[in-house]
Amino acid sequence: MPRIIAIDYGTKRTGIAVTDPLQIIASGLTTIPTDEVFDFLGKYFQEEEVEKIVVGEPLYPDGNPAQIAHLVVGFVRKLNKLFPALEVVMQDERNTSEAAKQIILQSGAGMKKRRDKSLVDKISAALILEDYMKSIGKF
Repeated sequence: MPRIIAIDYGTKRTGIAVTDPLQIIASGLTTIPTDEVFDFLGKYFQEEEVEKIVVGEPLYPDGNPAQIAHLVVGFVRKLNKLFPALEVVMQDERNTSEAAKQIILQSGAGMKKRRDKSLVDKISAALILEDYMKSIGKF
């Protein structure tokens, strides 16, 4: 069974998470500079079978699009153009960054780890993926 990949898009860094091949577990994979995302994905898709890309949809708490929403829409368009065989879906990402920070704090991580924004992005991507999997009845 192919994996599902999730993306927490940011203007500087982008968090990436994936399911295992059986689509049971969502795990943070990496955080990469945003300008390297498409190269990274191209290589990843050559090595791993992926059926779907889930992109975090940035929304304010009231449900309105966040400031970077237009950038995410452009990102999704480019994903669709570069990888037409893959379905791209949006998933509400409200509160994932705050939840990721709480997870890191609860893990007992030291101050240095808690300040690592790339770790927050990777965990946020995993939370986006978990939320998506719950929404389709996989979790």
